Amino acid sequence: MLVARDLTKEYLSGSRPLTVLHGVSFEIPQGSFVAIVGPSGSGKTTLLGLLAGLDTPSGGQVILDGVELTSLDEDARARVRGEKVGFVFQSFQLIPTLTAEENVQVPLELRGERGAAGRARELLDRVGLGGRLDHYPTQLSGGEQQRVAIARAFSNHPRILFADEPTGNLDGATGARIVELLESLNREDGATVVLVTHDPALAERADRVLRMQDGRIVSDGPGAERARDGGRHVDTHGDTAVGAIGAATEPRP
Repeated sequence: MLVARDLTKEYLSGSRPLTVLHGVSFEIPQGSFVAIVGPSGSGKTTLLGLLAGLDTPSGGQVILDGVELTSLDEDARARVRGEKVGFVFQSFQLIPTLTAEENVQVPLELRGERGAAGRARELLDRVGLGGRLDHYPTQLSGGEQQRVAIARAFSNHPRILFADEPTGNLDGATGARIVELLESLNREDGATVVLVTHDPALAERADRVLRMQDGRIVSDGPGAERARDGGRHVDTHGDTAVGAIGAATEPRP
């Protein structure tokens, strides 16, 4: 599904090259839930941008769902992102002058799809915000804004979802519900999820954890919960988790 081959990334720092990624290689099968962890400055966000086609490497290849991104120009990469990729940002990136429903509709309307309003309502209902369709971002809590962002990211039925610190601006309890939501969408839609996080509890829930240091992958193994369960995922949160998407009893974050 996603292949990184000998990825390197260099920037100029003054007149000297600064290497941020050193020959990073791995493969991620379809339907995986993968966390990329490591200290600040280890290259996590740079790697995520390359994998999503938001930036180009100095060397190496990225192959996403059979498409070699590194051979494409920016317009072609944008088309691939529109067809195959969803992206969730730490800062939500919602349009403040649009309602929750309108924010989710934007990528659908840009693609000229019919039924954008119905699809937006369906997704917002799935993430537990069916009653807040006409609310603007400033009228929503941080957790609710992130759920709108996740609904928007899934609006184009992405084959893969990238998330950059999706719980970074949220308290622990709200962050846990966001993780459960991502897990549920991963299971129900079969979308691959690749996220960058500093949160060890979030990383533990992943199928697989790639640990980075100084621009290199230094370890690659199962998340702690998956390792304890022998690779199977057990939902220990019952019916009250956001895993039961859209549950009317879910508290507002």
